[in-house]
Amino acid sequence: MIRVLIADDQEMVRMGFRMILDAQDDIEVVADVADGVSAVTSARELRPDVCLLDIRMPGLDGLEVTRQLAGPEVTDPLKVVVVTTFDLDEYVHTALRNGASGFLLKDAGPALLIEAVRAAERGDALVSPQITVRLLKHFDGKAAKPDVPAPAEPLTARELDVVQAAARGLTNTEIGGELYLSLSTVKTHLASVQSKIGARNRVEIAAWAWRSGVVD
Repeated sequence: MIRVLIADDQEMVRMGFRMILDAQDDIEVVADVADGVSAVTSARELRPDVCLLDIRMPGLDGLEVTRQLAGPEVTDPLKVVVVTTFDLDEYVHTALRNGASGFLLKDAGPALLIEAVRAAERGDALVSPQITVRLLKHFDGKAAKPDVPAPAEPLTARELDVVQAAARGLTNTEIGGELYLSLSTVKTHLASVQSKIGARNRVEIAAWAWRSGVVD
């Protein structure tokens, strides 16, 4: 059972998300809260598998909640999907830096909401590929940046293939199909890349790929 926390200041949104998710056999909403402070408190107490966080909330906004639950300084981070009406560049950039591993627009529909939760729980792609790729490419894909850290060890040719596919928004299964690799091999390559570049999840791998010029 995938345990989910919902944080949104709009009651109708929380009710709608809860109704959609609780109707699934493998998903259980363990809490829904209306502000950022309650989101942090409930998430730390309940340790849900996935936190769905709105950005604009009273108390603490979703970006700060993301930092406190999934930021670089968090020893045991939770999986966070930022749910927003606005795909503004500054929101996306800050959310990534604060540890978010996915993005979902509120008008994406029930099917994508359900898939985002399931994908987050298994550590796979967390939003539809076109949204992830468009946002990452828009704010970080213009050219290689001088401040992008080099990998601790050079990536192998196969690791680069996997990184490029992940940066295009492919899921692990899709990467395996495209590159003729088993699912376990794809996961092994991604884990190796994460270690080499200091990434915490596949979205950070994708961001690194766009920023470093591995994908153009």
